[in-house]
Amino acid sequence: MLDRFVSLSLLVLVTSCSSNPPTNPLVQALSSQNTKIKNVMDDLEEHEVQIRYTQIDRRNDSIIFTDFDFQVDENNYFYPASTVKFPAAVAALEKLNEIDSFSIKTRFFVEGDSVQTTFAKSISEIFSVSDNAANNRLIEFLGQDALNQRIQKRGVPPIRIAHRLSTNNADDVTTKPLVFYLNDSTTSLSSPIINSAINPLDLNRIRKGIGFIADESYQEGPFNFSLKNYYPIKAQSALLKRIIFPEAFPKEQQFNLSVNQRKYLLTAMHTLPSKLGYDAEAFYDSYVKFFMFGDSTEPMPKHIKIYNKVGYAYGTLTDCAYIKDTKNNVDFMVTATILVNSNGIFNDNTYEYDEVGIPFLAQLGRELYQMELARKR
Repeated sequence: MLDRFVSLSLLVLVTSCSSNPPTNPLVQALSSQNTKIKNVMDDLEEHEVQIRYTQIDRRNDSIIFTDFDFQVDENNYFYPASTVKFPAAVAALEKLNEIDSFSIKTRFFVEGDSVQTTFAKSISEIFSVSDNAANNRLIEFLGQDALNQRIQKRGVPPIRIAHRLSTNNADDVTTKPLVFYLNDSTTSLSSPIINSAINPLDLNRIRKGIGFIADESYQEGPFNFSLKNYYPIKAQSALLKRIIFPEAFPKEQQFNLSVNQRKYLLTAMHTLPSKLGYDAEAFYDSYVKFFMFGDSTEPMPKHIKIYNKVGYAYGTLTDCAYIKDTKNNVDFMVTATILVNSNGIFNDNTYEYDEVGIPFLAQLGRELYQMELARKR
């Protein structure tokens, strides 16, 4: 146990505004003998774990963040999957705020699509059940270049949203026109947006595994992620902080959201699927809440709210969350990613999500939560 504790200490980096950094609680959490943690920690290289845990303290009117990092490295690539829907939602709200005739209640549809929706519904679907089509409609509204620029402008680099999710036109650099309903009888058609060509990423671990499935056949060799989306732990945590605690940042780093827009976004981030009419058996409380409760289908305690966005695809699980316990006056943030693809073959839908990945993230959340309950503020 002692040897593993020392090795963890060397791997974990602490960033703090304090001149005397506190003892790193991630060392304790990841040294747990719980098998859900230990099985992953005993094979770190395979699982490509990255974690940022943020303690939150308040001094007078100030919010103080203390970040504890484990293997966080923006040069080590992981596939962000649906976590990219969070910046899409934020950027869409900001753009709406700049158009006088639009609001989150504006009805629209993508040209050629039979589904009519609203921005409010799209954002709700993104967070409650991680709906891909809802995200893709926001991409058509924003364009990839403008989405990236809006997020980067607020001090949240690096980020590169290059493609849509799970659709035939995923890589198209030209967006489809949108039809907006200005009232019951008047519509407006947007123009297509032409975005930059997708350039390959040059990062560590951009090629993964020993093979992959393409066109329903097995291909020998690593799977190349260089044309995929890129949204590392540092950026995910930075965006979450700016949305949950905008007052902790200078004006130029705050997103231009109205009070009502931000309120709606925060509500969407923590509202459970059953509250929106989804079948509670299929879409249980922790359906898209990995930390603390992800390995259980039981109802979540009402006094704990999790404002988050998860992603899972290609064997990679990621969650970026702000966890708030109103009963015990505890709150903290944690962003983590883990790869669970023991056979090294990508796109074969054979991953250890339920056996390894989600249990690890759930137990990690519980370990950190117990520390927060005991932490002096």
